[in-house]
Amino acid sequence: MDWQYIVEGIESGIAAMSWLEGIAVVFGLASVYYSMKENILVFPTGIVSTLIYVWICLQVKLYADMGINAYYFSMSIFGWYIWTNPKPGKTAVPITWLSKTGIFQSLALWIFSYLVLYFVLINFTDSDVPYWDSFTTSSAFVGMWLMAKKKVENWIAWIITDLVSVPLYFYKGLVLTSFQFLVFTILAVLGLIAWVKLAKGYAQPNA
Repeated sequence: MDWQYIVEGIESGIAAMSWLEGIAVVFGLASVYYSMKENILVFPTGIVSTLIYVWICLQVKLYADMGINAYYFSMSIFGWYIWTNPKPGKTAVPITWLSKTGIFQSLALWIFSYLVLYFVLINFTDSDVPYWDSFTTSSAFVGMWLMAKKKVENWIAWIITDLVSVPLYFYKGLVLTSFQFLVFTILAVLGLIAWVKLAKGYAQPNA
Protein backbone atom coordinates (compact mmCIF):
# COMPACT_ATOMS: atom_id res chain seq x y z
CA MET A 1 0.00 0.00 0.00
CA ASP A 2 1.34 3.42 -1.03
CA TRP A 3 1.03 5.37 2.21
CA GLN A 4 2.59 8.48 0.71
CA TYR A 5 -0.15 8.55 -1.92
CA ILE A 6 -2.80 8.21 0.79
CA VAL A 7 -1.28 10.95 2.94
CA GLU A 8 -0.98 13.29 -0.05
CA GLY A 9 -4.55 12.48 -1.01
CA ILE A 10 -5.78 13.32 2.48
CA GLU A 11 -3.84 16.57 2.52
CA SER A 12 -5.13 17.68 -0.87
CA GLY A 13 -8.65 16.55 -0.01
CA ILE A 14 -8.69 18.51 3.24
CA ALA A 15 -7.34 21.55 1.42
CA ALA A 16 -10.16 21.28 -1.12
CA MET A 17 -12.82 20.51 1.47
CA SER A 18 -15.77 22.84 1.51
CA TRP A 19 -17.20 24.30 4.70
CA LEU A 20 -20.46 22.58 3.79
CA GLU A 21 -18.84 19.14 3.82
CA GLY A 22 -17.22 19.98 7.16
CA ILE A 23 -20.58 20.81 8.71
CA ALA A 24 -22.10 17.61 7.32
CA VAL A 25 -19.27 15.55 8.80
CA VAL A 26 -19.62 17.13 12.26
CA PHE A 27 -23.37 16.59 12.40
CA GLY A 28 -23.02 13.08 10.95
CA LEU A 29 -20.59 12.06 13.66
CA ALA A 30 -22.82 13.61 16.31
CA SER A 31 -25.78 11.63 14.98
CA VAL A 32 -23.94 8.31 15.23
CA TYR A 33 -22.74 9.18 18.76
CA TYR A 34 -26.28 9.95 19.90
CA SER A 35 -27.51 6.74 18.30
CA MET A 36 -25.00 4.76 20.35
CA LYS A 37 -26.32 6.46 23.49
CA GLU A 38 -29.96 5.80 22.50
CA ASN A 39 -30.46 9.58 22.61
CA ILE A 40 -33.28 11.21 20.65
CA LEU A 41 -30.82 13.84 19.34
CA VAL A 42 -29.74 11.20 16.82
CA PHE A 43 -32.57 12.40 14.59
CA PRO A 44 -32.22 16.22 14.47
CA THR A 45 -28.46 15.99 14.03
CA GLY A 46 -28.92 13.33 11.37
CA ILE A 47 -31.44 15.47 9.51
CA VAL A 48 -28.95 18.34 9.17
CA SER A 49 -26.18 16.04 7.92
CA THR A 50 -28.34 14.15 5.43
CA LEU A 51 -29.82 17.26 3.84
CA ILE A 52 -26.32 18.60 3.19
CA TYR A 53 -25.16 15.28 1.74
CA VAL A 54 -28.08 15.21 -0.70
CA TRP A 55 -26.51 18.27 -2.32
CA ILE A 56 -22.91 16.99 -2.05
CA CYS A 57 -23.74 13.60 -3.60
CA LEU A 58 -25.50 15.32 -6.48
CA GLN A 59 -22.35 17.30 -7.23
CA VAL A 60 -20.09 14.21 -7.37
CA LYS A 61 -22.59 11.97 -9.23
CA LEU A 62 -23.23 9.54 -6.36
CA TYR A 63 -26.89 9.42 -7.30
CA ALA A 64 -27.87 6.39 -5.25
CA ASP A 65 -26.20 7.88 -2.18
CA MET A 66 -28.02 11.13 -2.88
CA GLY A 67 -31.27 9.19 -2.85
CA ILE A 68 -30.40 7.33 0.34
CA ASN A 69 -29.68 10.61 2.13
CA ALA A 70 -33.11 11.87 1.10
CA TYR A 71 -34.45 8.57 2.47
CA TYR A 72 -32.47 9.13 5.70
CA PHE A 73 -34.25 12.45 6.08
CA SER A 74 -37.71 10.89 5.84
CA MET A 75 -36.74 7.93 8.04
CA SER A 76 -35.31 10.31 10.65
CA ILE A 77 -38.72 11.90 10.95
CA PHE A 78 -40.32 8.44 11.12
CA GLY A 79 -37.79 7.21 13.70
CA TRP A 80 -38.20 10.38 15.75
CA TYR A 81 -41.92 9.62 15.96
CA ILE A 82 -41.41 5.91 16.77
CA TRP A 83 -38.84 6.58 19.52
CA THR A 84 -41.01 9.20 21.22
CA ASN A 85 -44.25 7.21 21.07
CA PRO A 86 -43.84 3.94 23.00
CA LYS A 87 -46.70 1.50 23.40
CA PRO A 88 -49.29 2.24 26.11
CA GLY A 89 -47.89 1.39 29.54
CA LYS A 90 -44.26 1.61 28.34
CA THR A 91 -41.90 4.46 29.17
CA ALA A 92 -39.67 3.82 26.15
CA VAL A 93 -39.51 1.82 22.93
CA PRO A 94 -37.26 -1.18 23.76
CA ILE A 95 -34.19 -2.23 21.82
CA THR A 96 -34.81 -5.73 20.48
CA TRP A 97 -33.37 -8.36 18.14
CA LEU A 98 -34.92 -9.28 14.82
CA SER A 99 -37.00 -12.43 14.63
CA LYS A 100 -36.18 -15.05 11.98
CA THR A 101 -38.90 -13.54 9.83
CA GLY A 102 -37.43 -10.09 10.35
CA ILE A 103 -33.99 -11.29 9.28
CA PHE A 104 -35.42 -12.81 6.10
CA GLN A 105 -37.36 -9.63 5.34
CA SER A 106 -34.28 -7.47 5.88
CA LEU A 107 -32.18 -9.60 3.52
CA ALA A 108 -34.96 -9.57 0.94
CA LEU A 109 -35.19 -5.78 1.23
CA TRP A 110 -31.42 -5.45 0.71
CA ILE A 111 -31.38 -7.69 -2.38
CA PHE A 112 -34.43 -6.03 -3.93
CA SER A 113 -33.18 -2.49 -3.32
CA TYR A 114 -29.73 -3.38 -4.66
CA LEU A 115 -31.09 -4.82 -7.91
CA VAL A 116 -33.40 -1.85 -8.46
CA LEU A 117 -30.67 0.70 -7.74
CA TYR A 118 -28.12 -1.06 -9.94
CA PHE A 119 -30.58 -1.21 -12.83
CA VAL A 120 -31.42 2.49 -12.49
CA LEU A 121 -27.79 3.61 -12.22
CA ILE A 122 -26.68 1.54 -15.21
CA ASN A 123 -29.51 2.59 -17.48
CA PHE A 124 -30.48 6.10 -16.45
CA THR A 125 -27.42 7.83 -14.98
CA ASP A 126 -23.79 8.52 -15.80
CA SER A 127 -22.55 6.94 -12.55
CA ASP A 128 -19.04 5.48 -12.86
CA VAL A 129 -19.39 3.33 -9.71
CA PRO A 130 -22.87 1.77 -10.03
CA TYR A 131 -21.96 -1.50 -8.30
CA TRP A 132 -20.51 0.08 -5.16
CA ASP A 133 -22.95 2.99 -5.03
CA SER A 134 -25.83 0.50 -5.15
CA PHE A 135 -24.20 -1.74 -2.53
CA THR A 136 -23.67 0.97 0.08
CA THR A 137 -27.05 2.51 -0.57
CA SER A 138 -29.02 -0.72 -0.23
CA SER A 139 -27.24 -1.75 2.99
CA ALA A 140 -27.73 1.73 4.44
CA PHE A 141 -31.38 1.57 3.40
CA VAL A 142 -31.81 -1.51 5.59
CA GLY A 143 -29.69 -0.06 8.41
CA MET A 144 -31.76 3.11 8.70
CA TRP A 145 -35.02 1.16 8.71
CA LEU A 146 -33.77 -1.14 11.49
CA MET A 147 -32.45 1.78 13.53
CA ALA A 148 -35.82 3.53 13.38
CA LYS A 149 -37.37 0.28 14.67
CA LYS A 150 -34.64 0.02 17.36
CA LYS A 151 -33.30 -3.34 16.21
CA VAL A 152 -29.80 -4.39 17.30
CA GLU A 153 -28.95 -5.62 13.78
CA ASN A 154 -29.04 -2.08 12.42
CA TRP A 155 -25.40 -1.77 13.52
CA ILE A 156 -24.37 -4.77 11.43
CA ALA A 157 -25.85 -3.10 8.35
CA TRP A 158 -24.03 0.14 9.22
CA ILE A 159 -20.69 -1.63 9.70
CA ILE A 160 -20.98 -3.13 6.21
CA THR A 161 -22.06 0.21 4.74
CA ASP A 162 -19.27 2.17 6.40
CA LEU A 163 -16.49 -0.26 5.49
CA VAL A 164 -17.34 -0.09 1.79
CA SER A 165 -17.95 3.68 1.88
CA VAL A 166 -14.40 4.44 3.06
CA PRO A 167 -12.69 3.60 -0.26
CA LEU A 168 -15.70 4.76 -2.31
CA TYR A 169 -15.65 8.34 -1.02
CA PHE A 170 -11.85 8.45 -1.09
CA TYR A 171 -12.00 7.50 -4.78
CA LYS A 172 -14.47 10.33 -5.33
CA GLY A 173 -12.09 12.85 -3.72
CA LEU A 174 -14.23 13.42 -0.61
CA VAL A 175 -11.35 12.61 1.71
CA LEU A 176 -12.80 14.02 4.91
CA THR A 177 -16.05 12.16 4.27
CA SER A 178 -14.01 9.00 3.65
CA PHE A 179 -12.30 9.52 7.01
CA GLN A 180 -15.70 10.13 8.55
CA PHE A 181 -16.85 6.70 7.38
CA LEU A 182 -13.72 5.15 8.90
CA VAL A 183 -14.71 6.73 12.22
CA PHE A 184 -18.30 5.58 11.59
CA THR A 185 -17.05 2.01 11.27
CA ILE A 186 -15.40 2.18 14.68
CA LEU A 187 -18.47 3.83 16.20
CA ALA A 188 -20.75 1.24 14.61
CA VAL A 189 -18.78 -1.57 16.23
CA LEU A 190 -19.03 0.23 19.58
CA GLY A 191 -22.69 0.87 18.92
CA LEU A 192 -23.32 -2.82 18.30
CA ILE A 193 -21.66 -3.72 21.59
CA ALA A 194 -23.63 -1.04 23.45
CA TRP A 195 -26.99 -2.05 21.96
CA VAL A 196 -26.42 -5.74 22.71
CA LYS A 197 -26.05 -4.76 26.38
CA LEU A 198 -29.05 -2.44 26.23
CA ALA A 199 -31.20 -5.12 24.61
CA LYS A 200 -30.34 -7.48 27.47
CA GLY A 201 -31.34 -4.77 29.93
CA TYR A 202 -34.72 -4.29 28.27
CA ALA A 203 -35.31 -8.06 28.19
CA GLN A 204 -34.51 -8.74 31.87
CA PRO A 205 -37.76 -7.38 33.37
CA ASN A 206 -39.70 -9.67 31.03
CA ALA A 207 -37.61 -12.79 31.71
